[in-house]
Amino acid sequence: MASQVVSQQTVKPYQPVKPGYKGHTVLTTLNYYADPGDGSPPVPVIVGGNTVTNERPTVAQDVAVRDITGEETKYTLDSHGFQLVRHETKFDDFRNLEALQSDYFPEVEQLVKNVTGASRVVVFDHKVRHAASNWHSLGKNNASKRGPLHKVHVDQSPAGALMALSHRLPDEAEALQRRRFQIINVWRPIKTIYKDPLAVADSNSVPDADLVPAYVVYPDHKKEFFTVLPNPAHRWFFKYNQQPDETMFIKIYDTDDSVARRVPHSAFSDPDEEDKEDRESIEVRTLVFY
Repeated sequence: MASQVVSQQTVKPYQPVKPGYKGHTVLTTLNYYADPGDGSPPVPVIVGGNTVTNERPTVAQDVAVRDITGEETKYTLDSHGFQLVRHETKFDDFRNLEALQSDYFPEVEQLVKNVTGASRVVVFDHKVRHAASNWHSLGKNNASKRGPLHKVHVDQSPAGALMALSHRLPDEAEALQRRRFQIINVWRPIKTIYKDPLAVADSNSVPDADLVPAYVVYPDHKKEFFTVLPNPAHRWFFKYNQQPDETMFIKIYDTDDSVARRVPHSAFSDPDEEDKEDRESIEVRTLVFY
């Protein structure tokens, strides 16, 4: 179903579904980068032929992930690097690339403009996830069964942000990088999420020293992202029972160093929800200019 371009009025001030309810905390583990300690770089992710090979070693660390229900307005892109935005869409054809490009992507671009006040927003990538979390182990054509990613990461490093800009807007990249720009992901449940929810870290709790550059290698280009070292000081959050009209804005990069600049994130296992159906979600990645 095609959606109408979002108007300023459709971005509503966030109101909890259940006023007065306070969120709970989930005790779980997150998979961080297992640094071999010999100075070698992380194993790259290889993408090609509808197949993703991700053999980067991980180490599980016990964490407490706090539900932000009842405190949604406390967390903003500038203060913590993530923000929950209530926004309804009539679009429902998320596996149709042509429909996404013609109808949903423009809607997301306008939504990001409305939330941030940006002068221009350009979608440059997206991921739809609709299968089990073991999808990496399925071998050839596993990208068609893409599920949640249980590895802590940041989608672009600063160098990777410039790579994304140059790859998407090669003729304008040099001029655009002279002014403030951001990368913001807009993460939306396709169905209400219980199993494999998304955890986001408070940007202020993650020092630069915990971020390790790594590569995703495609047939015609590569991108640099951050894998993340374990640190018990990291503070983790999520939205329990996240609905399709609850979009999570995740800041990946910002040239402004006076605000939160990047947010590690990962799917995680909620032990109380493992019997639920596989998560379905869409993440749209945008270049944001001011």
